[in-house]
Amino acid sequence: MEPRSVQFSRTKLTELMIPSFANFGGKVHGGLILSLMDKVAYAVGSKHAGTYCVTVTVDGVEFLQPVEVGELLTLDAAVHYVGNSSLVVGIKVTSENIKTNEVKHTNNSYFTMVAKGEDGKPTKVPELILEDMTEMRRFVDAIKRIKVKKEANAKMQKEQDEFIMVDDMELLNNQRCKVEFKVDDDFNDLFSDT
Repeated sequence: MEPRSVQFSRTKLTELMIPSFANFGGKVHGGLILSLMDKVAYAVGSKHAGTYCVTVTVDGVEFLQPVEVGELLTLDAAVHYVGNSSLVVGIKVTSENIKTNEVKHTNNSYFTMVAKGEDGKPTKVPELILEDMTEMRRFVDAIKRIKVKKEANAKMQKEQDEFIMVDDMELLNNQRCKVEFKVDDDFNDLFSDT
């Protein structure tokens, strides 16, 4: 399996935002943009892998600016990282006002894809050739994001496993919630002043 460059599978998708794409606020619906991002991630991942890819996780979706009806939306996507059967596709989304030619950066995201073989099981992907400092930085950034995410998931799992009703109830103080369910007598005894 020959290694492939970032440019080999880099893909740009551009689409005109039409009125039927608008949400109730008159802006382009975020779900539509996510769908387009998933499409371009699939195209990039499958082209690099040379086989069918599926989306496993989506990280870092933050809508920085609204997209207006009538603008051209461009999704620029490239492989940032490869593992054994997984790869991370970075996507930068911009929109352009076709009357004024003003371009605005609307969001970034990272889609983790897994390559599937004919048997439907994960299959190995080609190595990634890094041809400049930007590509190397993106590869390293992806490694760091994966590490931080694993650590955060492990920490959150530990917190969930160690849930202590009395201690964790304090987290609800000054929050916008109201507990309205019946708790057992043992729990009430913990909070009584007797």
